[in-house]
Amino acid sequence: MAKKFKTKITEMLDIEHPILCGGMQWLSRAEFVAEVCNAGALGFITAETFPTAEDLREELRKMKTLTDRPFGVNISMIPEMGNIPERTMKFVDVVCDEGVSVVETAGRSPAPLVPRLKEGGVKIIHKMTSVRHALSAQKAGVDAVALLGFGSGGHIGLENVASFISLPLAVRQLDIPVVAAGAVADGRGFLGALAMGAEGVLMGTRFLATDECPLGDEIKRVYVETPETNTTLIMSSILNPLRCVKNALTDDVQALEARGASLEQIIDAVRGGRKSTGYEGVEPKKALLPCGQSIGLIEGIKPVKQVIEDILAEAEALLGRLNAMAV
Repeated sequence: MAKKFKTKITEMLDIEHPILCGGMQWLSRAEFVAEVCNAGALGFITAETFPTAEDLREELRKMKTLTDRPFGVNISMIPEMGNIPERTMKFVDVVCDEGVSVVETAGRSPAPLVPRLKEGGVKIIHKMTSVRHALSAQKAGVDAVALLGFGSGGHIGLENVASFISLPLAVRQLDIPVVAAGAVADGRGFLGALAMGAEGVLMGTRFLATDECPLGDEIKRVYVETPETNTTLIMSSILNPLRCVKNALTDDVQALEARGASLEQIIDAVRGGRKSTGYEGVEPKKALLPCGQSIGLIEGIKPVKQVIEDILAEAEALLGRLNAMAV
């Protein structure tokens, strides 16, 4: 049994290990997230996967039958324009009503959601891509921040700053816990993040290649076989860069961007690589497959529990190596 790492995040969330599985739309449903939580980490169910707030409520109640461990909900505000719409607030109300421990917010300032979540006793971890936005989130009253670096998957922001720089800067300037989000897939990254002052890590890409992840085997193999050099950014022309596996779809989208395509044309092309139900029935070469550069560190498809245990064991061994170096 590997050593346990006790941090401000494990204490705040009452979990065994400072490892979080970020909310991934369509994939982060009860069965998958429960496996993460039962392994001593914490996962987030994605609210935007569900058509209505009542559908989310049903999923949260199912989750309670699958685990007695703490779990969270991801509330993304990326698609929203202007004021926070009624739909999002209904999700927030359900989260509070159902006694969810923590939310992962992303996309826009969480400030409009903070009063209701605080009233419901819900911890807030806001995910963003810059120290500047982290400071704003702290001022808004969140309990912790998850900071994405340039090598992360999904929407990575416009800062283009590596985690080795942004993490120490954030830890230096913030009073609340910082979680390293993105570019972590093994014990080296885990221990490195803690060494830079992070209180935990938030991973997505590594959990895609697990037995329990509800992806088809063909897509999982793509995530295992893709090297770190074969990710790319799309949608940079509309100031919303998305890192994903480089394939025929991303080539088409980048060609559109090079020709000066409109926002609508680019969004239509991206949607063409994702069915309305998520990843079902898509061809890997024509699918939108978000991931981080940590994809190059994935060595095989394993159970969620094994992934977590391997990270902790490797981190313990490396800690011993570092201690032996100190003379």
